[in-house]
Amino acid sequence: MKVQQKSLSGLQQINELELNANAQLVLMFVAPGFEHTTELLEAVRQQCPNAKVTGCSTAGEIDGEQVNDNSVSLTAVEFAKTQVQMCSVPVQNSSDSYEAGAQLSAKLQQDGLRHVLVFSDGLHVNGARLVEGLKSNLPPAVSLTGGLAADGPDFKNTFVIERDKPTDNKIVGVGLYGSALKVGFGSKGGWDSFGMERKVTKSIDNVLYELDDVPALEVYKNFLGEKAKDLPGSGLLFPLSMRDGKDALPVVRTILGIDEEAQSLTFAGDIPTGSYVRLMKANVDRLIKGAEQSAEISNDILKEEAELVILISCVGRRLVLKQLVEEEIEAVREVLGPKPAFTGFYSYGEIAPFGEFTACQLHNQTMTITTISE
Repeated sequence: MKVQQKSLSGLQQINELELNANAQLVLMFVAPGFEHTTELLEAVRQQCPNAKVTGCSTAGEIDGEQVNDNSVSLTAVEFAKTQVQMCSVPVQNSSDSYEAGAQLSAKLQQDGLRHVLVFSDGLHVNGARLVEGLKSNLPPAVSLTGGLAADGPDFKNTFVIERDKPTDNKIVGVGLYGSALKVGFGSKGGWDSFGMERKVTKSIDNVLYELDDVPALEVYKNFLGEKAKDLPGSGLLFPLSMRDGKDALPVVRTILGIDEEAQSLTFAGDIPTGSYVRLMKANVDRLIKGAEQSAEISNDILKEEAELVILISCVGRRLVLKQLVEEEIEAVREVLGPKPAFTGFYSYGEIAPFGEFTACQLHNQTMTITTISE
C-alpha cells in the first residue's frame, strides 16, 4: 500500500498538486467554507483518472497530528492487492435512512468484500437507521465504519464528495475487496454520566418528546440553565447516554435540533420509547483517554502495524477540548506508532462497532478509529 497525503488551504497548492496517478482511492475531508473544492476535484480527476474519490464536509480536518480549519485533508491510496468499488444512494429525509442503507450495502455486496467505508449527509439522515439498513445486506465478517458529514458547529449545510462534485442528500459507500486487506476498528467516548436515569415515555424514531411523562425539551432546558438559549449548539456539550434494554451497552446521542412548539428534541439516531437516558458532561482527561482506548481496541483487532488510519471524532469533543483537541490525536499516535498515515475529520456522527465482538452502531461524541493494512 502506498499512501500520499496533502493538506491544502488555497488555490496555489492545488495548482502545484502532484498525486500518484495509480491511486485507486482518494479521500477528501473538506472545510465547508473552503472556496476551491471544484478546482481541487478537477485536479484530482485529471491526476488520478482511475481513483474512486469521496469524502465529506467537516467540523475540522485531521492531517497527521494536526487539526485544521478552512482546509482540505487529502489522502491518495494505491493498494497492492485490494480492489475498490464505490456507489451512492439518495436520502431526502430521515425516514428514508434504513432503505437507503440497505440499497447501498446491496450494491456493494460482491465476492471478496472485506470492509465498507461510509460517508453520509449529516443533516437529513437518521444515522442509527442508516446503520441498521447497511447491516441488513452485509455478512457478519464484513466490517463497517464511517461518519456523518459536518458543518462546523452550525448545522445548516453538509455535503459528501461523490466522484467529481460535492452534493447533499447523498450517502456514499466504498467497498474494499480482497483477502490481503486487514482492518481494525474501535470506538470510545469518555464522557461522564450523572444525575438520575430517565425513561423515554414518548418518542418517534430520532425525535424525543417526553422523559418520565414530562416534555423532553423542558427537562433538557432546566438542566442547561443559561446555556439553553444557545440550543441546539450548546447541546453538543451535554449529550445523552442511552441504553435500549436492560443489559444493552449505552450509546451516546447528540442533539441536532429542537422544536419549541412540540417541546421535542431531534437526535442523530433513534431514541426508542422505553429506553433509558442519562445526562452527560465532559471530562477532558477522560475524553483524551477514550481516544487512547479506541486506538488500543483497533490495534488489538488489526494485530499488526497499520499503514493508514482514519480518525472520525465528534464536533462536540472538539468544542469541549478547544486548544487541547490535538492531544486526543497525539494519544492515538502514541498507541499506533509513527508509521501509519493519519487522516480524518470531526463529524456529526460516527459509525463503528465498539470493538471486535460488538455490532456496528451509530455513535455520537466518540473517537472512532479505522486502521488499515495489506
